[in-house]
Amino acid sequence: MAAASGDGGWGLGRAMHYIPAGGGGPGNEAVAPWPDCRSPWHFLRWLAGRLRVSVAWGVLLGVITLLAQALVPAAIGRAIDRGLVGRDQHALLLWGGAVLLLGLVVNAGAILRDRCSLMGQLGATYLTTELITRQSGRLGATLPKRVSAGEVISVGSGDIAALGRLMEVTSRGSGAAVSAVAVAVIMLSTAPELGAVVLVGVPLMAWAVARLIRPLHRRQEQLRAEQGELTELAVDIAGGLRVLRGIGGERVFADRYRAISQRVRGSGVRLARVEALLDGAKVLLPGMLVAVVVWLGAREVLDGRLSVGQLVAFYGYAVFLSPQLRRLTEVADKLTRGRVAAARVIRLLTLEPELGDQEAAARAVPDALREPGALHDPGTGLLVQPGRWTAVVCADPIEAADLADRLGRYTDSAAEYGGVRLAELPLAEVRERILVAHHEARLFSGPLRRELDPADRAVADERLLLEALDAASARDIVDALPGGLDGWIAGSGREFSGGQRQRLLLARALSVDPEVLVLIEPTSAVDAHTEARITQRLRAARAGRTTVTFATSPILLSQADQVVLVTGGKVTAEGTHRELLADPHYRAVVTRGGDPA
Repeated sequence: MAAASGDGGWGLGRAMHYIPAGGGGPGNEAVAPWPDCRSPWHFLRWLAGRLRVSVAWGVLLGVITLLAQALVPAAIGRAIDRGLVGRDQHALLLWGGAVLLLGLVVNAGAILRDRCSLMGQLGATYLTTELITRQSGRLGATLPKRVSAGEVISVGSGDIAALGRLMEVTSRGSGAAVSAVAVAVIMLSTAPELGAVVLVGVPLMAWAVARLIRPLHRRQEQLRAEQGELTELAVDIAGGLRVLRGIGGERVFADRYRAISQRVRGSGVRLARVEALLDGAKVLLPGMLVAVVVWLGAREVLDGRLSVGQLVAFYGYAVFLSPQLRRLTEVADKLTRGRVAAARVIRLLTLEPELGDQEAAARAVPDALREPGALHDPGTGLLVQPGRWTAVVCADPIEAADLADRLGRYTDSAAEYGGVRLAELPLAEVRERILVAHHEARLFSGPLRRELDPADRAVADERLLLEALDAASARDIVDALPGGLDGWIAGSGREFSGGQRQRLLLARALSVDPEVLVLIEPTSAVDAHTEARITQRLRAARAGRTTVTFATSPILLSQADQVVLVTGGKVTAEGTHRELLADPHYRAVVTRGGDPA
């Protein structure tokens, strides 16, 4: 969906062209081209191309504005020589009017230039944000395996802002470069000696700045990497703070955070040294050039080769050049930061999902799946019959998580549904039919209703959502929240206890009502009375639907139609909970009795 074109023709609508939700990666170029990620420079060129309207207008207006400003000293010099020194009132009014006209052009051009610059900055920010968001959705379960949460946060804040600032400074930098060349040509044609000083001085300053930018680039990359590591640790600490307090690990993680933060501080200080030198060079080098130009110009006047008006004009040229040269060094700085940011963005954009779906997406759904079928994992021998509640008991939690990933096709395997391999089905079809709900899933900030019903299934009939809340024994949580279902919750549901969050997550999963619901430890954080109530209601809510629970709680296992014990990667026992209690291995797992051997 493209944004409405009510942006005055400045190109923001093009910048906000959304990548399609069905995976905006390579292969969807006909709808919304994926960026050129061969290198940071290719990405920056692609970004500027997507924003070409606002960038082109910004550059044009930037050049016009600063060229008009560069001509102001020349007009003032003519007014002095012909109007004041020559005592010609007509010439004075003429050149005074020229100064006024140039001033109007400068102000009007600056307003429009800044508008275009802001549009380019916002466009780059929005477009990059959309790319990262779509890529995160495209990667799905692959994202947390390949990229830390801290790195994603770092890219989504600092790097996106750096790309926006680069697009914003382009118009001023282009105008500064063109106007500096124009002033140098004027000075060279009027006074060759002074023009030569400017033409030699500007490249020397550029060379000096380049010597500082090289180490600046290296230290910026190092600092960004260490900041991402620190952010990742902070996210982990914040997410597991209650656990850390429970096991007394706060001090250990605090010491680790302090050590990494001090390392980041050291990198920041080393970067600040280079930045301080660069900031000093921005003032010192142009100032030295202005001083030399004024001194040489004064000698030219004393020798009679320059008029008073020309000296004033040359002083104006020198003063004008100083901020333009600072702008050019600023552009170099922003370009360096933008390149570092682009490199981090394309590292994220070039990741590929672990699960291939292109061939399967082109196939039609087999007729065998018109009705719910059995879910089978050949690796372990697990067979889940349709319409029944099967509980899976694994002694190793990692083994349970891996098996759940195979059943939900979050990793490639030989798992089958209705006799058809999951890998042969379109991934969207698998997600529609099979839902894997982990008790450590997230609640996002926003209205509770939207978090519990993100697909708006209960818009027409709120009763569906209320029934899911009742089944999860979570109605009391909603009643206690100011605003009820329309109440606003904080990120990760921080205002709720662990048991309350778990019940809300279960209600969210039940509200989807998939053909197959896979629950991982859905009641591990609630008390025994609440767990008994949830398991009874869960059985009623999922009657006739396929439900798989990975758990070791006797209360939950006693309600399941069938219980399967998996040890060593294979199904070793099946039956009801009561029947399997005779198995010492099963009993050791569900009663925490230790190794039966």
